[in-house]
Amino acid sequence: MTQVNPNKVKTDRINAHLEAGVGEGVFPGAVLLVARKGQVLFIEKAGYLSLIPDQIAIKRDTIFDLASLTKPLATTLALMKLVGEGKVELDQPLSRLLPTPVPEDKKELTPRLLLSHSAGFTDWKPFYLDLMQYESEQRKRILREHILEDPLVYSPAQAYLYSDLGFMILEWIIEQATGMTMGQFVAQSFYEPLLLERTFLSEDTPALPFKQEIFAATEDCPWRKRIIQGEVDDENAWALGGYSGHAGLFGPAEEVYVVVNLLREHYLGKRDDYLKPETVRAFFTRQDIVKESDWCLGWDSPSEENSSAGRYFSRNSVGHTGFTGTSVWMDLDKDVVVILLTNRVHPTRNNEKIKAFRPKLHDLVMEELGFD
Repeated sequence: MTQVNPNKVKTDRINAHLEAGVGEGVFPGAVLLVARKGQVLFIEKAGYLSLIPDQIAIKRDTIFDLASLTKPLATTLALMKLVGEGKVELDQPLSRLLPTPVPEDKKELTPRLLLSHSAGFTDWKPFYLDLMQYESEQRKRILREHILEDPLVYSPAQAYLYSDLGFMILEWIIEQATGMTMGQFVAQSFYEPLLLERTFLSEDTPALPFKQEIFAATEDCPWRKRIIQGEVDDENAWALGGYSGHAGLFGPAEEVYVVVNLLREHYLGKRDDYLKPETVRAFFTRQDIVKESDWCLGWDSPSEENSSAGRYFSRNSVGHTGFTGTSVWMDLDKDVVVILLTNRVHPTRNNEKIKAFRPKLHDLVMEELGFD
């Protein structure tokens, strides 16, 4: 378990805000981790990992469905390694990366456009409704055919739209470049050598790798007609066998921090064993492909107004949020990391109170660190 710096920040206000989040129904439960200059200053928990069918208190090592944190902490991480090794090029066209003819409107799309959400794909589609009529081993192939065949919704590099579909294609690129599944590649390249015992891409297997009670519950799913706990909340990822490039990563806060800190140390040039520092810096750079976009490569950066990072994170920050109520923000100038994992979708996704809660929490943390 992570050692917390004894000279940690004052926590009364932060704890009170977390407890208020539980009391006001922002989320059933949360785990918050704050680090500065590579030292964990604060790890706290509040609330419950489930309310239905049983009310069970959350723990520091509760495993969360990280939802779209899969994009930076699995898919993008894999591509950082492949780009650094020269096995994939950021500006290489899909026509050279995929093992199938690519329609004319998508031939020149590149990983750079996909990672910065400016490739022309729509944001989301309910693929799962159609996929369930096929055998499980056929579904990813059929999904990919659908994505390639569907028309783009805007001209590439002329606009941006946050898209799950682009990351589904990036998973395919990773498979082609490595000859293994994305789950196998990130586990062998990162999670296993980092000794992460509870971080994994979900697989559709008969038995969970852990007892169900260690997982934060998510939705009372109207489609699957049960409480989702220990399996991926995202319907498309579930239909695809448990994960895809956009969702399906699970993990606890302290192990999420291990991955984030690995990236931080490579960015700062303190190590170069897993990745090339210059590659991490390139991925953490705002692309400015589209003037209004704040996207880096697989990572977001704070917008000038109404950012989920709050008021005090510098523009030289990277972060990401997840649908289930998860987020990571890392200020590269102030050397601050804030990881907030919640199950705000339990028991229903019709709860968006976290949109107001999260930036206030970040502001409070930064104030306690002296950055107000």
